[in-house]
Amino acid sequence: MSRRRLRGLHLQTAPAPGTRLSAPVPTEEDTVADRAPALDLRSGPERVFAHLLVNNLLVSVVNYTVWFAVTFWIFLETGSVFATGMIAGIFLVATAGTGIWFGSLVDHHRKHAVMQGSAVASIAFYSAAFAVYLLTPAEAFRTAASVPLWVFVVLLMAGVIAGNPRMIALPTLVTLLVPEDRRDRANGLVGSATGLSMLVTSVISGLLVAFGGMPSVLALTLAVLVLSVVHLAGVRVPGDVGASTADGTDEAVARSGVDLRGTILLVRGVPGLLPLILFSCFNNFLGGAFMALMDPYGLSLMSVQAWGLLWGALSALLIVGGLLVARVGLGSRPIRVLLLVNLVMWTGTMLFPLASSILTLTVAMALFMTVMPFAEAAEQTVLQRVVPYERQGRVFGFAQSVEQAASPLTAFLMAPLTQFVVIPFMTDGAGAGGIGGWFGTGPVRGIALVFVITGLIGVLAVLGALASPAYRRLSAAYAAARDDAPAEPVDEIVPGAPAVHAPLAAVSSLPAAGEPSA
Repeated sequence: MSRRRLRGLHLQTAPAPGTRLSAPVPTEEDTVADRAPALDLRSGPERVFAHLLVNNLLVSVVNYTVWFAVTFWIFLETGSVFATGMIAGIFLVATAGTGIWFGSLVDHHRKHAVMQGSAVASIAFYSAAFAVYLLTPAEAFRTAASVPLWVFVVLLMAGVIAGNPRMIALPTLVTLLVPEDRRDRANGLVGSATGLSMLVTSVISGLLVAFGGMPSVLALTLAVLVLSVVHLAGVRVPGDVGASTADGTDEAVARSGVDLRGTILLVRGVPGLLPLILFSCFNNFLGGAFMALMDPYGLSLMSVQAWGLLWGALSALLIVGGLLVARVGLGSRPIRVLLLVNLVMWTGTMLFPLASSILTLTVAMALFMTVMPFAEAAEQTVLQRVVPYERQGRVFGFAQSVEQAASPLTAFLMAPLTQFVVIPFMTDGAGAGGIGGWFGTGPVRGIALVFVITGLIGVLAVLGALASPAYRRLSAAYAAARDDAPAEPVDEIVPGAPAVHAPLAAVSSLPAAGEPSA
């Protein structure tokens, strides 16, 4: 289950060639911005955002409950670790492969329509899966080689993946509905919703499978999805229009719904944005070690029941972290906050395995869970400012595809590397003889060594990013977007016209080399 919990481990920028720039210096205006008013979720467009957030939360809970539940169920039915691994692979590959297309759909259509269409598509896939389940003899689900079993699984995972356009649409709706000086707080609420969905999913998925099997999972899921469609039908999103070819998108591209070339050109046109996404990919590459090894490491220190309860408690800290962001914001330099948060996380990764201790593991993971929403909110806040609104869906989708492509690769590589190289190295090999006296020996210490090395690489990467021209270029672009394109009041959005809160003009004043014009 750690494959999903640790997706938030992002490092968001990287060294890139360019001229040296000074990072923005906080001004009196920045200080005022740090004291921006709190969100008002009781009226106006921010109330609409609250409705959308709650609706998205419920749908996210049931979609991921299906994923977790079918993983538990297929292992109980078949006893096949290979089958459970294939389910994770289907999810990760499909998420990476559909992100750009889903982002294009978000940009070219009304966000409200995309969210409704996403839920309806999930309903269709889950209904088809339910029919397959009811029409197939129970014996056919007890072998991993069963064709009906994999038809059932693929239909279920298609329903889960069909919910991803909602996840891409939500941060673009923050741009549309929330004033610029409050978006970091809104992004914090999104992080709290993610933590809450994780906590609820972890609890109910196992209970549903244990007491009612997959029929109870699908019945609950379909009921919640139908309610979400009915609820969303009564929510009006002001200024919600799809992008037209006026934003430079070719008509054929607009019809096909995929604008890879335009998205890449846009990402390359914002100074420092491409290194941000690519280095996020590298950071997820490192984070794949957690996906592969965190559960074995934790289970070596405590029982499976205690490990599950610990993760349930730690998941609640994601909610706390998101609420902290919503309360205090990110300040005027979210890119720096993002990198410092990652520095803290990778430092913890490097230090906690030095001793085989439940206490150090718990403290480190509690720290991770608390600060992760700050990194997520910072990433979204930066993209919402420097990327034009009418292309944000494509950029968020592109980032999702690139970032998601890294973790499974490392997970698949790290498990055999640890099993066949590092563990023997720390059990009776040169490592046991060289550092085993103080570090310890055996399989658990082999896993710990992988964590220490991963954390060290992460720390060095963050320090390099903080000193890089790419960091300074993106910081300058962020400041230019704020200074040249202040957020328009959302209650003045004209229906039928795209609401552009961060036009390209805000960053076009920066030459390709990243140096501000005089």
